[in-house]
Amino acid sequence: MCNHGYLGILTIWTSVMEDNLNAKRHSVTPWKPGVTDHDAHRRASDARFSCWTPLNNQTSNMQLFEERINLILHWFDLWTDRQRKHMLQSVLARCTKPQLRSCRDLLVKTLPVTRVDMAAVLPRFLSLYIMSFLSPLDLCYAAQVSWHWRLLSEQDCLWAGRCIRQGWFLPYTPGEKEFGVWKNHYIYCVNTLDRLTPREAARQYGTLNQPSDEPAEEVEERLQKRMVRQSIRAKIEEEKRMSLTSRRAWSSSTKLGESGGGSIQTRISWSPRTFEPPGVSLSTSRGLSLERAMSFSRASGPHSTFTSRPASLQAHQPHSAIRMLLVSNRIPAYELVLSGAKAEVDVVLYDHMGTFSALLSQVERAVSGRTVQRIGLLAPGGTEEIHLFNHNCLSDRTLLTPAHQEFWQKLCVLVAPADQGGGIDIFSPLAASISGVALMQTLCTLTGLKVWAPMGLATGSFQNILSEWSDGSVGAGGISSQQLGGPALQYVSAQVLQSWCRQTQWMEEALGEMRRSLEPCLQQASLQARGRALGHSLWERVSLEDMCLSEDLSQALTEGLTALSKQKDTKPLEFLATFLTRWKGAKGAAEANRTDDVSQNLGHAKVQMDWRGVVARELHHSELLYISRLEALVKAYQEPLTAALNSNRAILSSADVHVVLSPVAHILNINRGFQVALDNRLQKWGAEQCVGDVCLELCTQLRVYTNYFNNYTTALSTIDKRRETKPAFRAFLKRTDRTLTTHMLSLQELLLCPMWRIQEYTTLLQALTVHTHSGHPDHTHLLSALNTLQRCTQFIQELKRNCEKDWLLEETQKMIQGCPSLREGNRQLITSQDAAMVQSPSEDIPESLRIFEHVADVGLFLFTDALVLTRRKKQHTPFTVVHRSTHTFLASVELASLAVRNILNSRYVSHAFVLEGPCRSWVCTTEHGEEMEHFLCVLRSTMQTALTMS
Repeated sequence: MCNHGYLGILTIWTSVMEDNLNAKRHSVTPWKPGVTDHDAHRRASDARFSCWTPLNNQTSNMQLFEERINLILHWFDLWTDRQRKHMLQSVLARCTKPQLRSCRDLLVKTLPVTRVDMAAVLPRFLSLYIMSFLSPLDLCYAAQVSWHWRLLSEQDCLWAGRCIRQGWFLPYTPGEKEFGVWKNHYIYCVNTLDRLTPREAARQYGTLNQPSDEPAEEVEERLQKRMVRQSIRAKIEEEKRMSLTSRRAWSSSTKLGESGGGSIQTRISWSPRTFEPPGVSLSTSRGLSLERAMSFSRASGPHSTFTSRPASLQAHQPHSAIRMLLVSNRIPAYELVLSGAKAEVDVVLYDHMGTFSALLSQVERAVSGRTVQRIGLLAPGGTEEIHLFNHNCLSDRTLLTPAHQEFWQKLCVLVAPADQGGGIDIFSPLAASISGVALMQTLCTLTGLKVWAPMGLATGSFQNILSEWSDGSVGAGGISSQQLGGPALQYVSAQVLQSWCRQTQWMEEALGEMRRSLEPCLQQASLQARGRALGHSLWERVSLEDMCLSEDLSQALTEGLTALSKQKDTKPLEFLATFLTRWKGAKGAAEANRTDDVSQNLGHAKVQMDWRGVVARELHHSELLYISRLEALVKAYQEPLTAALNSNRAILSSADVHVVLSPVAHILNINRGFQVALDNRLQKWGAEQCVGDVCLELCTQLRVYTNYFNNYTTALSTIDKRRETKPAFRAFLKRTDRTLTTHMLSLQELLLCPMWRIQEYTTLLQALTVHTHSGHPDHTHLLSALNTLQRCTQFIQELKRNCEKDWLLEETQKMIQGCPSLREGNRQLITSQDAAMVQSPSEDIPESLRIFEHVADVGLFLFTDALVLTRRKKQHTPFTVVHRSTHTFLASVELASLAVRNILNSRYVSHAFVLEGPCRSWVCTTEHGEEMEHFLCVLRSTMQTALTMS
């Protein structure tokens, strides 16, 4: 211990002595006698060149610092320019930030900045914003300043808007690294214009101040001719008006064959009331024969655009402004929409499996030189996209593709400008989502027309069409409160539109049966004429105008029947009449009080709509209806079946009850909690109230819904099997389905309610997000809940598509006799076409002179990877005109080894094409040219896709 202490003291003493020796060695020694100047100078130079600095003596420190600075500056003067720069860079690299700021201030003070490049100093987005105010000629001048200016002035964001405003679009999609595309396209379009400079125009046409050289006699003669033409035109218009007013109006009992001759024997109803659905009335019980239907089909043409206006009226008004409605045949019960179209509306029914070019040709034939005031679009879709065709969806992402741009560019040419009232009405709730509003804004910019769409504030299958619509005059995103139905009532009569929107599901089932029974009679008629006939027949047979009840009357009848079911009254009609009378009095008093309150509020101030409150109340109201349907499932089906199991009188087995109804009770408990939370929030509703956290909590429990959707197909198949095999279950369903307890719905329809509800959640939350600004505390929760529900909706749609593909394959497999198994890989049916197979007796004759003979009727079934040819036969039912087609397998060809070519029309054959396989070829013809063009277009695109995939 002592030895360690001594060693430590010795070490410290040794270090101190070394420091003193060093200090003495490097210290500035004063002059002493006996020390020469040479020795002093040597000691001073040693201290100057050394790294030692006297810290205790301030004077000596400054003296030594000055000497070293002078020495470094002397060396700096002797260095070259390259060495000096290297020295400065080395010194600046060792400086701190405050020292660098001091150097910067010194440099700015020494060399003040007088001129600087704007594009090099400003951020890039500011430079582009400044250049956006320049004209195209000034931008070309700016490109000559420097390479940096040229890079900025040729950006696509500066030239794309100028090209689009002129209607110039790129014919292709540029690559990722392709630069200056829009500028080159702008220069090319300007160079191809037939334009004159101001000097050339003045030389050719003169100026406004230039006096006319024509003599006064010629001017007077031209004015007289103009007045004569105006008087003749006025007389012709007066004669037209007189002929229209003196002609007897057509009615449902007038036959065209009796009044004007011709071959059209179909009855056409024409009424001055616009709300009555005009169209074709087809009824076999009233004497409409097959000859009348065939004559109607020959008159209307294969793909003619049938309108309910008389031909004379159309001939007298060739250039009048009309409204046009584009209807997809994919929407359910489209026949009823066709039958309810107003007289001044031209309806174009297009095939969902078609193409843009086919739809444009249909529209151009329907317009026939007239001007379209407004155009409506009724196609399947949602809040973010519209399914125009089978493989073409209109959305914010696909609108700027070349195919969609070309279609809307050519379509908007036929519509009147926006300042004359021209616009587009889309019957899908695009205004209920941010993506939909962006789509409307982009479409408005692209076409230059006003775009209108429903806001989606009403729940149901298509009832959002009857809600408020967005205001196209304010912009695609503007909202204004309008009459229920909005612009939709300008195309379809109110009664037909309300019936179709609220009762679409069961009308599709009814029309399905009518199609199977009546379409064979109208095989040769066009798709649109056939649809009008079926829709008008449904309207007349079912009397939908009598069933179109108001909401108040429906509510009164529901409450009255509920009260009647709880009473043991021997006179039910008298009880119901008394109840309705009392209900009407109470309702009238409530309406009067509400009218007084509204009038007082409007008298004091202008009331601003609280759209968030409207959507929240609709969410709560629809949630109550949804819970009542789930409760009907539990009380009317699950509890009786479980009680029968417990009493040893089983209607269904325990496993079947578990498969069909077990998840419903769990879903009901979850939604009851959600409804209570919504009720609490609405009772304290205010501008800052939140409902997004409640919806987000519901989204955390969507796994139950996912399991339910995965089990839905199995549940339906179980119900169908047990109905066929168990008479007790069949009697139970007959006794329980479509009663007041089950809301007039069947078991299968009630099981479908959760799927509808998820889609309603998505629509309502999208509308709530649109009307909630980004700074609102509820905005983040709403976005999170909406993203979760959208993923769930996509999952449901994928399940639905897979189920539809499987069902379609099964039906096709059953339809074709002797066909090999079609379930291979991801194969799905694209389209089918009826054709005739022809054959030439000699192959040496040129095709233009070759004679073809009919061999057999065939059916062409196009799949994603193969084309199946079948021999088609017609089987007629005895003593009726109804027939059905049967198919027998003939051949199948892979699309990768298939070639298609057209045959020019001649006097011997028309609408023919050749299918060339690896072993043999087939020559087929279609009845109409439009059918051949459509099928070949779809076939070639599918072949291209198959080659790409392989």
